[in-house]
Amino acid sequence: MEIRRAFLRAALVMSVGMLGGCDGDGGEGPIVPPPPTPAEYADKHMPAEWWSDPSKMEEGRKVYLGEANPDVNCASCHGKDGRPVKAGARDFRNAERMKLSSDSAWFWRIAEGVPNTKMKGWKSKLSEEDIWRLVLFERSFALPGKAWSEEKKQWVEASGLAPASADTE
Repeated sequence: MEIRRAFLRAALVMSVGMLGGCDGDGGEGPIVPPPPTPAEYADKHMPAEWWSDPSKMEEGRKVYLGEANPDVNCASCHGKDGRPVKAGARDFRNAERMKLSSDSAWFWRIAEGVPNTKMKGWKSKLSEEDIWRLVLFERSFALPGKAWSEEKKQWVEASGLAPASADTE
């Protein structure tokens, strides 16, 4: 009986410890600026007219969900609504984290992947236009209605842009 109580006590302590490690940010750690975008990607930017183009947003949704290309399904890791369904996947709903990256940085990460993570590069499976469509759609989870301003080096309001919907049912 004493062994059983000790086991239950140990299990309770472990459970509380594991819950204490849940910090509400999807386990992504502290919010820090991303590394600098490499020179080969730093001057790439979303075509300006795309920020408020609902058809480009819809095309991005289809790429994200794997409807446009069966080899690419971002939602399988990042979730249909931007909330990760696999450990280690970036939570696209976290505005504080997502606004730290420019459109060119997002393009770079989709194209080349993220070292030391399960995020692989997709440039062999996606055209540049499809990568921009993904940037447009993924941005909508945390920064709806925003566009990257290269002049201001920050996200600004983009007039006429409606938030994305990942509802496919």
